[in-house]
Parts: sequence; C-alpha cells; structure tokens
Amino acid sequence: MPKITKKDVRVPLSVPKEAREEYIRNYLKITNNSGRLMLFAGDQKMEHLNDDFYGPEISEDDNTPEHLFKIADGGKIGVFATQIGLISQYGADYKKVPYLVKVNSKTHLIKTDQSDPFSGQLYDIEQIAEFKSNSGLDILGVGYTIYIGSEYEADMLEQAAQLIYEAHQYGLITVLWVYPRGKAVKDERDPHLIAGATGVAACLGADFVKVNYPKAEGKKQEEIFKEAILAAGKTKVVCAGGSGTDPKKFLTDLHNQIHISGAQGNATGRNIHQKELDEAIRMCNAIYAITVEDATVDEAYKIYTGNES
Repeated sequence: MPKITKKDVRVPLSVPKEAREEYIRNYLKITNNSGRLMLFAGDQKMEHLNDDFYGPEISEDDNTPEHLFKIADGGKIGVFATQIGLISQYGADYKKVPYLVKVNSKTHLIKTDQSDPFSGQLYDIEQIAEFKSNSGLDILGVGYTIYIGSEYEADMLEQAAQLIYEAHQYGLITVLWVYPRGKAVKDERDPHLIAGATGVAACLGADFVKVNYPKAEGKKQEEIFKEAILAAGKTKVVCAGGSGTDPKKFLTDLHNQIHISGAQGNATGRNIHQKELDEAIRMCNAIYAITVEDATVDEAYKIYTGNES
C-alpha cells in the first residue's frame, strides 16, 4: 500500500502546536508510515495472570516475560504494549523496540457475578513522560481499558478522557481498549453494542480503539463489523486477536476486517506469544504483512510457515 507522509497525518486539535511534530513522528512510526496499527499486546501478564503463559498448549518459551520482548525485538510490529514495570525491567536490553504504555490494568480473579469490572489508572502522563526521558526508550503512546456497562464506567470514562487529553499535550498516540462488560451487559459481543463502544472512543478523542470482533448470527462477521467502523468516525478501529485460533483462519479474519469491514489494524497477543520464539516471530511478521504491507492471506500464510520465496 502507498506510504503516508507528514502531510497525510490528521493531528487532533487537542495536540498543541509545540507538540504537533512529535505527534506526527509518533503516528508515522507507530503505523510504519501506513496509517494502520500493528499492536503486539503484552499486557496480559497482569490481566490474565499466568493463564496465558503456562500450560500444555503453550510453548515453554512463553513461561518467562522476556519472551514478549524477544518477539517485539525480532518481529515486525508497530508497537509493543505492556506495563511500565516490565518495560523498566527489560527495556535496557531491548532499546530498539517501540513501546506503548498500558496505563491501567486489573486481574481476572474477580468475576462479573461478584463485582462489576473496574480497571484503575496505575500511572499518570507526567510519570510516563518522565520515564520516557530518563530511560531514553521510544515510547510512542499510551493505552487504557474501559468497561462500558460496568457500574464503575463513569470513573473509567473520566480517567480515559483526562489521559487522552494529557497524552496529546506530549504528542503521544492514544489507544483505548473498550469492552462492554458488567451485570448490565447481556452480550459482550453484540454487534450494535460494540459499535457503541467504538463511538465512545470517538467521543473521548482516542486515536485508535481496540474492540472484540462481534458475533454474527446468520450473517458474515466482516459485514456486521462495518457498523462499528462507521460509529468510530475518525477514530481508527483495530480488532482484538482473542484466544488462540488456527493461524490460517486468524489471518483470513484479519484480512476481511481490514479489506471488507474497514478496520485499520489489529491488536494481537496470545495468537503470537503462546508459540515458540521462531514461530511467534513468523506469525508476527505474517500479521504485519497483511496489516501494513497489504499482503494476501496466502502470502501472509507463507511467511508464517516459512515457505516464502
């Protein structure tokens, strides 16, 4: 696909004049000059505890956190998203990796039938800016999760709104994870509700929003997903990778999300990092090929299998 340049980047009005050049630089780098986001997600170490990193169907390579950094360093990505704690522990050995700081997190131990979900903010923007300056690492953006439908939704909306506004003051890119979840939500993957979630992200001024792929009863998912793309307006929608699935199906779904639905990238974790290192890097590169390089499903699958020529 044709590369975008500085003049193609739409800078939100919440970015002050003195931060415009930084925003443009970060946007071009995080999208690899494509306008599309290939986000490698590594925030599950806290979100899902060790369930995603240890078990009979998971490579032993994934048993330690450094596996995530090795993939981010060796594979093609737009940005690697995780918490500052991990970045501070491993970033010195992986200085070339582009980072996105996941600002809020929670574990999955407290289920919805016990209490509605709330994911509180762990760091503020000044701390992230200070960390970026002190570490010398290339931190391109910040991410935040909102659970719409939770009884704590108002608190998360307020935190997200402030985070986005303040992040733009520093020229940082903002990504919201928005999931319908709580006792008020009957179906987390209802297409109409997911479209509402992307609209919330647009109202908050996010640059990108990550949502789950909706269910489609008797209809094609890629067609149903169009409602969410339209609802997001100028906020670009990326789809969560979800739990592990067949690589060919995953790549096919991704291709459809981008070329039929109109999504502008992906945010993938388990479908990459649960594999042994070499396979994980190949999967990473296959996803990147579809997202950024407009590869076909067959071309991307050959990258994954190592049969490209």
